[in-house]
Amino acid sequence: MSASELEIRPLARPPDAAVCVPGSKSITNRALLLAALAQGGSILDRALSSDDTRYMGEALRRLGVEVDADEGGSWLRVEGRGGAWTADEGDLYVGNAGTAMRFLAAALCLGRGRYRLRGSERMHERPIQDLVDGLAQLGADVTCEERNGCPPLLVNADGLRGGVAEMDGRRSSQFLSAVLQVAPYARTDVTVRVRGTLIARPYVDMTVGVMKAFGVEVERDAYREFQVRSGQRYRARTYAIEPDASSAHYFLAAAALTGGRVRVEGLGRGSLQGDVRFADVLEQMGAQVRWEEGSIEVTGPERLRGIDVDLNAMSDTAPTLAALGPFADAPVRLRNIAHVRWQESDRLHAVATELARLGVEVEELEDGLRVHPSRVVPAAVHTYDDHRIAMSFALIGLRVAGVRILDPGCVAKTFPDYFDRLEALRR
Repeated sequence: MSASELEIRPLARPPDAAVCVPGSKSITNRALLLAALAQGGSILDRALSSDDTRYMGEALRRLGVEVDADEGGSWLRVEGRGGAWTADEGDLYVGNAGTAMRFLAAALCLGRGRYRLRGSERMHERPIQDLVDGLAQLGADVTCEERNGCPPLLVNADGLRGGVAEMDGRRSSQFLSAVLQVAPYARTDVTVRVRGTLIARPYVDMTVGVMKAFGVEVERDAYREFQVRSGQRYRARTYAIEPDASSAHYFLAAAALTGGRVRVEGLGRGSLQGDVRFADVLEQMGAQVRWEEGSIEVTGPERLRGIDVDLNAMSDTAPTLAALGPFADAPVRLRNIAHVRWQESDRLHAVATELARLGVEVEELEDGLRVHPSRVVPAAVHTYDDHRIAMSFALIGLRVAGVRILDPGCVAKTFPDYFDRLEALRR
């Protein structure tokens, strides 16, 4: 088998395993930025080492921040600059790391100089105008180089004035998170009013939680208005990164799909990450779920039940739920996730296309998918350089022989050794 293709072998028996997953990408990139804005040295324990976090770390280094990893890759040391960048110019590249692109777009406005922020070809197709407009209302000079509402971005920075910004919340919660994280360093208080229904709300809760851990308070009116007082400062500290719930959910889904038992260590209902609630979705599908203070355990049923579920708050799990759909006893309907069309791929179209390639009856809808019980046939799955397509469709191969994942290396974006850990389920 070539490095560009990986065949997933079906499990000979249901797994019975305890799994540890890497640190959260979403928390790592938030903590990296806040530690860089703090004054002094922070240690980020159990930080994720992946393409996305390396892009963020390298960009911060180019801005003058010391970011060092231990040889084992289990922690990062960040020497913060107190809200100022020593570099007054820079051409920063972040690949297809959405958090790095959005968070840095706002953070660069705190500098003094001219910066260019760019990414992969796909990143240059992902809209960012809502963030650009929000920053402009706070006194920033940020423009889309091609005038098309997408990166690359040009930032002429002279600090952030502050004030009131109205931002659309319907395309990405990362735009709001980006503004909130830099708001303490604006010259005046920052108020953000959200237009429309804010999507992916747990990620904003995560942002507010990490900000609080580093010493900054956010006042809020539910998900309608957020206020950050000027003059607050992030404090350097040692901060433990939670295991990645978005990575963990694949293993919980594997248990549900195969009738096995999998326990994920280090996560519980108190997690900052909304994706832990995917266990509740599996429970609705007939799985047994046991929550403990430091673990989640799922035991799969004889047959999964069909389900109709709103996945807006945990849309990263949508490809996985769709991959379970052919094995349910009734259709699986995923709704309220139209925004995933603007992620690493058009995930609704990509998932529908690849399920159909596997012989599955699937309907692509404006805001989601409907997947029907189907007999899966062997095929090579195209992954669109999208880590979540690769990881979710690999689960089908645990049940069906002949499922091949093209470009398996794309999982390095967030989970470099995913396939090794999936293979460990058969031990």
